[in-house]
Amino acid sequence: MSTFRRKTPEELLQMITKLKQGRLKVYIGAVSGSGKTYHMLRDGQMLRQEGIDVVICAVSTLQRPETMQQLGDLERIPSIHWLKEDKQGQTWEQKDLNLEKIIERNPEVVLVDHLAHINRPEAQHRTRWEDIRYLLEHGISVMVTVNVYELEGSAQLAQQYIGREVECTVPSDTLHQADEVRLIDVTPEVILQRYSAGLLDNSSDRAFFERGNLAVLRELALRTVAEGVGGTLEKHRAEQGLTGPTGTAERIMVSVQYHWNGSIYIRRGQQIARRLSGDLLVVSFQNKARKLNREEETFKRSIRELSTQVGGVFEEVAMISKRRLPRQVVRYAKEHQVTRIVLGHSRQNRWQEWINRSVINGVLLMTRDIDIFLMADRAEQEGERILPAKTTKVPPIKKEDSYRRLPSEEIARQIDHIRQGTFKVYVGAAPGVGKTYTMLREGNELRRQGIDVVIGLLETHGRQETADQAASLPLLSRQIIKYGDHHLEELDVEQIIKRNPEVVLVDELAHTNVPGSRNSKRYEDITELLAAGISVISTVNIQHLESLNDAVEQITGIRVRETVPDSILHLADEVELIDVTPQTLRQRLQEGKIYAASKVEQALSNFFKMGNLIALRELALREVADDVDERLESWERKDSLRGPWQREEIIFVGVKLDHEAERLIRRGFRIAYRLKAKLIVSYIHLGSEFSLAGAIADKADKLHHLTVRLGGEFEIRYQPLRQRLAQSIVEEAQSYHATQMILGQTSTPPWKRWGRDSLLKKVLRHARNMDILVVADRET
Repeated sequence: MSTFRRKTPEELLQMITKLKQGRLKVYIGAVSGSGKTYHMLRDGQMLRQEGIDVVICAVSTLQRPETMQQLGDLERIPSIHWLKEDKQGQTWEQKDLNLEKIIERNPEVVLVDHLAHINRPEAQHRTRWEDIRYLLEHGISVMVTVNVYELEGSAQLAQQYIGREVECTVPSDTLHQADEVRLIDVTPEVILQRYSAGLLDNSSDRAFFERGNLAVLRELALRTVAEGVGGTLEKHRAEQGLTGPTGTAERIMVSVQYHWNGSIYIRRGQQIARRLSGDLLVVSFQNKARKLNREEETFKRSIRELSTQVGGVFEEVAMISKRRLPRQVVRYAKEHQVTRIVLGHSRQNRWQEWINRSVINGVLLMTRDIDIFLMADRAEQEGERILPAKTTKVPPIKKEDSYRRLPSEEIARQIDHIRQGTFKVYVGAAPGVGKTYTMLREGNELRRQGIDVVIGLLETHGRQETADQAASLPLLSRQIIKYGDHHLEELDVEQIIKRNPEVVLVDELAHTNVPGSRNSKRYEDITELLAAGISVISTVNIQHLESLNDAVEQITGIRVRETVPDSILHLADEVELIDVTPQTLRQRLQEGKIYAASKVEQALSNFFKMGNLIALRELALREVADDVDERLESWERKDSLRGPWQREEIIFVGVKLDHEAERLIRRGFRIAYRLKAKLIVSYIHLGSEFSLAGAIADKADKLHHLTVRLGGEFEIRYQPLRQRLAQSIVEEAQSYHATQMILGQTSTPPWKRWGRDSLLKKVLRHARNMDILVVADRET
């Protein structure tokens, strides 16, 4: 949109109205006791220190010590108290906002609890949400708390998964109307500890405070906020004139015709979308000049119904022409930020593909930034059907024989596991979100409980709040290592093991140690401490996760060099997200709370650009949500949000020794992890074993190391004949009984590919019995 275009009267009115309105900030959590009120009050105190007029009304501290401490001397406007009788005949004290007093006092900001609240019968408005909108219209900003199950759409899911009906809800678009939404993420373990210690309202429905239910609600909160952030990111990119995939979320597009196999494609697309936590689009490109016959009309209705049943969005698009269909498919995918196009394998031979202009070949030729998933035709095994197959019941878990003697190896393994310390990781989207502060705050809380806590390594980066939290905790000295003419400091693992505390706090999990250190990486130091029976609490930013390395580079344009294997995060007993809005993070940066003043401008125009922070936040939310879901399934719970994955998969990644090999391996790992599949990475060397030497052998070793680091198997095979290379790749995949093959886009420029039979085309022709994912080359 041109900045020189005159605004319409409606746009001017809307902008003027917005100027006069107060701001709305919502703190959302999984359940009561997440810490929403604590963080709201803490932010209120910080605003007050900046000279902003802040008051509270209808805030419930439930006499929690930490929350009471944050309350401090904030001015309280008395709420209106009344008694409400529930269905069981019990009466509970309720607090309504005193709108008249608030308007009369006219503060800049009012802090309020319980957005989903029904007022007394004679109140001016029926709900608190209406009260808040009234205050916003009068220019008073509001900060308020809500639980995820109190949002209308989420309430239905909560009832489905937990079996608990929610009495009061707020409209599902409430978060979209807020200026800021902050998720307060807490693990089920922490909530259960608070519940057991009597720090929560024990009158609350006990169904919420079961470990599995807490995990479901936590995942629901993470995904709800991630979707909102995703919408904000798309809007921001549109304003910047950017198109194509954002690099944070998956959007699966299934292209179908009105044919019996359309249902199979949709079901497979649904499985992919659910496991990758993505959206599903079902699109049919049709020649509008041709009338559908009766059979096609029947398939159209069934496909439309099935798309709705599986949570997808169906659209019929007018086909421009058969010849231009590949270009139209690619354009549609880019306009809708699609990350993966699902198509059926071609059934034509080489000459038919050339004469009839294969749609698949055309799509592969015209896109380099969207993955292409070619689905094997399994009609012989699965039959021709439109309606979704009934979900096979998961067989009951075989009960272990209590009297059977365990093998000595199993006994040793279980003893080692029992001896290990507990590992907790705080994850953030970027530096400055408050990971270290929260880690220290937990350390202080544990120390108050009589637990022996020490600081093994801390980086305050000059942040006063962080230093204040560390003041009361014992700080162990670091190991001094001579490196050249310098003396550098690292975590002293030997000293910590000798000191043998119950818990050690270790900052910056992804740090690379100085050469000559006990271990090359800090996470290796931590695994050694855990093996010694010492519990560890650590911090890491999402961009340091190995498998996200390419996505982060796509988002920020920066290649992160220090990474940790995903397995380290999966090793953690608890993973907790520290969520901060991009607006708050940029404000902290400008105030000098993250970097020194000399670095602020550079950071704001590079890594801390608004688009980067929005995308990284969404990436962090989705990644922790997926981690929660994986843990749900590991607890043998069958009602995780993504549903159980019942098909055995073996992921085969074929690589060349080029710039995209590492990216293919990381992509293969992420898919294999979510499908609970085995990962095989294979390099077929054109030539003999003796020709694999020098720089080529070094590249192969690097890929082998990365594959093993991510938990996969790496194989090298040799093929002396170039004309048999494609067949060798397929035979190798078949020897592992691979169900999905992952390949990279051909590196040959499009203008050189017309009429040529590339290696990729040959592989596709030989491997029509398996699913094939052609991964986009986003570096070109």
